[in-house]
Amino acid sequence: LGVALAMVACAVSVLINHDENIPSNSSQIVYPVLLFGGGLLTYLDAHRSKPIGTYSKSPGQDDGPVVQTALDRKLGYKIGMEIRHGIFMFLLWLVLLVGSIALVNRGYDNKYLEIFEIFYRTGSLVFGGGVVIVPMLQNEVVPKWMTDDQFFQGLGLAQSMPGPFFNFASFLGGTYAGLPGAIVANLGLMAPGFILIFAMLPFWSKARHYAWFQAIIKGLNASAIGLIGGGCVFLYAKSVRDAADAIVFVLCGGLASFYKFGAPQTIAMGALIGAGFAAFNLGHLPY
Repeated sequence: LGVALAMVACAVSVLINHDENIPSNSSQIVYPVLLFGGGLLTYLDAHRSKPIGTYSKSPGQDDGPVVQTALDRKLGYKIGMEIRHGIFMFLLWLVLLVGSIALVNRGYDNKYLEIFEIFYRTGSLVFGGGVVIVPMLQNEVVPKWMTDDQFFQGLGLAQSMPGPFFNFASFLGGTYAGLPGAIVANLGLMAPGFILIFAMLPFWSKARHYAWFQAIIKGLNASAIGLIGGGCVFLYAKSVRDAADAIVFVLCGGLASFYKFGAPQTIAMGALIGAGFAAFNLGHLPY
């Protein structure tokens, strides 16, 4: 079942980003629906007498309140947060999301608010990792802030740098509004995940023991993997435009996959190979 969910999520992701009849911003609704649907399907499947998927235990084996283990108590002590703190963090996330969207929709003219709203909304509505957000961000900033080429050049630059993938937000915000824009964009994209992690932590030590919760997480993970696959297809379609691009993709993919080159070294090799093709004017027919 997990493989099927990943395949469906990947196919839908590719479709909504490559169809002229589907609005470009529909991914902000479709992605959460796919994740929710994946979790719901595995939840329902786990309750069947003969489930399609494989689960560590059936939800029918959940027998009353969870007795916390020593590890759970240690985790709770380290976190130092109670249920009320988790609820507060969730409400904080929701207020920032709804408030920023409302202010922008009311026509409040401030470029830093615009940057924060775009990145906070994107960070709030997508799960599965950095690759998933690339098509969503492209729909938001191209061509308003930059060209397609500038967008992907910045993506390659951000990937070659140490730190999380979300550093790409700094490039996008900085291109539009300088250093303050870079800071606001990075904060906007990182804040939802940071806040929601702390909102979930007080519930985690208990919830993780329930079979129904484990089943939901399994469906969420499967759908997220599919969305990551769809993001990779999107990147390939947008980045590989001629034979030279395809050759760089194959060679660098081999270096990273089989020879264990790190991201900075792989990107540097790709730049050198690409420069060679450009210098000798090779491989530039449409691919």
